[in-house]
Amino acid sequence: MSVFDDPGHFGRLWADTYDLPGGVPDPAPAVEFLAELAGDGPALELAIGTGRVALPLAERGIRVEGVEASPEMVAKIRAKPGGGDIPVAIGDMADVPVTGPYTMVFLVFNTLFNLVRAQRQADCFRNVARVLAPGGAFVIETFVPDPADFDRDEQVQIREVTEDSATIRLHRYDREAQTFLRQTITFHSAGVHLHPFAMRYLWPEQIDELAEQAGLRLAARYADWDRSPFGPDRTSHVSVYRLG
Repeated sequence: MSVFDDPGHFGRLWADTYDLPGGVPDPAPAVEFLAELAGDGPALELAIGTGRVALPLAERGIRVEGVEASPEMVAKIRAKPGGGDIPVAIGDMADVPVTGPYTMVFLVFNTLFNLVRAQRQADCFRNVARVLAPGGAFVIETFVPDPADFDRDEQVQIREVTEDSATIRLHRYDREAQTFLRQTITFHSAGVHLHPFAMRYLWPEQIDELAEQAGLRLAARYADWDRSPFGPDRTSHVSVYRLG
């Protein structure tokens, strides 16, 4: 059994550094976009994390709930102003362990790809459809894979070298399975620290297929949260699926 089968794995490794400057995008464009779709709510964020998007959305008066597999991440959101008012179910986002119905469910910042098994990605869509209100929206933000990024089986990058430490990052790609394993290794005078990470990436049309199988239809697709037109040269997309 892989460590990546544990839905709380990511949060345990990254909760303490997730909110550091430069690590995550400004949530403002996403909040503007999502607020228009949420209506009166309630809205549900899968992998709510530290509340980067959910908290400013709630500040607009929208009822927001969350699902998060990592108690460490939930502790971070609880420590922020307003974080104690957002209901968060601790569990696997693929199971969507809530009842709904929700006017909107959202999954941002490539997090769909953190589900590294095809069946769990399909489970996520099926369970989202289960908790959406009729006509409700499922919003997904991911990158568009570029084959040039994984044109070899392995890749090594030197990340940082100081007087008392060195950090390297290694990637191993499985193009047939559309997965990669990334290991960030820091060698320090105090020892060796490992930060493993994995993804199963999908092209937009493959995500559309998952949605269709779950009874969802593509209603809109943009290149970003500002609703820029999506095209073949775009490196990311924000897609809106509707139930019914």
